[in-house]
Amino acid sequence: MSLLTVKHLSKRYNKTYAVENVSFTLQAGKCIALIGPNGAGKTTILRMLAGMLKQTSGEISFLEENNTTDRRTLIGYLPQHPVFHGWMTGEEFLIYSGRLAYLSKREAMQRTERLLKQVGIYDARKRRIHQYSGGMKQRLGIAQAMIHEPKLLMLDEPVSALDPLGRREVLTLMDELKRKMTILFSTHILSDADEISDELLLLHKGKVVESGSLENLREKYETTAIELQFNGSTEQYLPAIEKLQTVETVSVKRQTIHLIVNDIVTARQQLLSLIHKNKWPLMNFSINRASLEDMFMKVVR
Repeated sequence: MSLLTVKHLSKRYNKTYAVENVSFTLQAGKCIALIGPNGAGKTTILRMLAGMLKQTSGEISFLEENNTTDRRTLIGYLPQHPVFHGWMTGEEFLIYSGRLAYLSKREAMQRTERLLKQVGIYDARKRRIHQYSGGMKQRLGIAQAMIHEPKLLMLDEPVSALDPLGRREVLTLMDELKRKMTILFSTHILSDADEISDELLLLHKGKVVESGSLENLREKYETTAIELQFNGSTEQYLPAIEKLQTVETVSVKRQTIHLIVNDIVTARQQLLSLIHKNKWPLMNFSINRASLEDMFMKVVR
């Protein structure tokens, strides 16, 4: 069942398009990643969906929206750089957010207690927010975006500013939340999208260049990656490897040769034959599924 439909959405500043003719549909109960490099239009799209920015043209429609519905009641939104009242406790801030969403004091307190437990910071509810770590603040921000029980939770670059520990905390929370609600989040960190999303919207220069389920996109665009490690320097092996017809790209990182090939069976036979014939000191030969980054670069090109 579709929750949100976007048709020919555009945002223009003077003669420059930040978002141009974007159309997509969000299915209820999915975790959708809006991915692309910085400046691709991710934040602009989220702000238009949230009603914080008026589109130049196009339509945005929710399944449950009608002429009297305030779209903000259907959306929970966490901006990329949320601002908190540091002198408040986490508990006070959530109750305050609930009251701003027109909840009664009793209902705001009940939801606050439940959400603090759900996002994993209940034990810190009496601490001042300025004492929270980055990961705790993002968890609190997600909780405030959920205080009014929205149909769609939108998160703008939720882990980009976090250290590895905070990033892992928030990704784990998102993985838990996606079982209970629809999530749309933006990121330029492709490994995060690969890890927790069900569907992808690939943006490039303000346009959706590809969309669909992760599984279908992998099947459509996937190439196969091979990694080779030799004893000693790898540079001497590159000329012969690059000449193989099955090899599309070759790169070297930390003395490991990374190959993208177009036919894994033939490439494996050719490489092993080449290695055996020349008696190269092979240390490791591994076949990996190409990453989302490989797929995205192929789509953009």
